[in-house]
Amino acid sequence: MTTTNPLLEMRNVHAHYGAVHALADVNLQINEGELVCLLGGNASGKSTTLKTLLGMLKPTSGEVLLDGEVVNDKPISYRVSKGVTMVPENRRLFKRLTVRENLDLGAYLRSDSTQINNDMEQVFELFPRVKERLSQKSGSLSGGEQQMVALGRALMSRPRVLLMDEPSMGLAPALVQQNFELIQQIHEAGTTVFMVEQNANMALSIADRGWVLQTGRVVLDDTAQNLLNHPNLQASYLGTADKQ
Repeated sequence: MTTTNPLLEMRNVHAHYGAVHALADVNLQINEGELVCLLGGNASGKSTTLKTLLGMLKPTSGEVLLDGEVVNDKPISYRVSKGVTMVPENRRLFKRLTVRENLDLGAYLRSDSTQINNDMEQVFELFPRVKERLSQKSGSLSGGEQQMVALGRALMSRPRVLLMDEPSMGLAPALVQQNFELIQQIHEAGTTVFMVEQNANMALSIADRGWVLQTGRVVLDDTAQNLLNHPNLQASYLGTADKQ
């Protein structure tokens, strides 16, 4: 399902780190109900794109729009309050806090206690193992369990769009398939997902559409199936670890 305006959009965005031109004329449109991915090689600008969407980095020029509103000058907290949430690379849990305390932090901008409790129960339905580990320190969990807690914490903010930075990074190979099944499950439950991912094959296997960045520019923009079949993408990225 799509809306008149994309849920989240970048229009002709340029971004710099000092003299380094990290993004050059990037255009992305994330529509409500989609699962889309961003691929690219080392230093291509993938993480910079996420930081710009979330508000960690302000564009040098161009616009970031949320529900059609230009949010270039809006802080991260404003975007989160409007439904934009990120699962960062390597999960970034508060390892000395318990699983429950990490989940509670996901709802820190909310005051609707009844619905928060309902959402917590939905997280437990998605991730039964998380419920079993509620009193454990999150740093004591396995990589797969930490990923479940990170996803659960993000869902506690009731996101409209979930930004994911390399969700399979650091996971044992046996857990990668399970991880993508969880992401697909979250998407099918109604959350729009935009992910940057090193595993191009897996990302495209569950995505609707995708983009490929090269030195800060979008060089491919197509359906996931067409990208999977694209000869240049196969030669450059598929089957390789394109870590940023």
